[in-house]
Amino acid sequence: MPKKAVLAIGLDPAFVDFSATPQFTSELVRRYIDAEIERVRALGFDVVSCLVDRGETAAATVEAALRSRRFDCVVIGAGLRQPAECLPLFEKVLNQVHALAPAAKIAFNTTPADTAQAVQRWIGD
Repeated sequence: MPKKAVLAIGLDPAFVDFSATPQFTSELVRRYIDAEIERVRALGFDVVSCLVDRGETAAATVEAALRSRRFDCVVIGAGLRQPAECLPLFEKVLNQVHALAPAAKIAFNTTPADTAQAVQRWIGD
């Protein structure tokens, strides 16, 4: 049986303002994201990472990823849902997933470190 495919959509840490959380840097958050993607792979899933900017090319990037193959689960990262000014981008991404991957389960992580749990909630082992 082929591996279940997961698309992990998130805000590229290069576009995050860490001034309110100086203990974090884009490099540190990127390492968390990369480690979690590897953790999802280690659980036996075929995972594709899709990091986007704050809107200039985000829609095109997400569309290309969604059209590249069929996904069993799409995880949308917390960075696209918070802070509140990200809401229009979050809505755009969510509607793209709904339109282009209607059979995929949709999951949400709360940090870059719990993507695997989000995937497992919806498509298991």
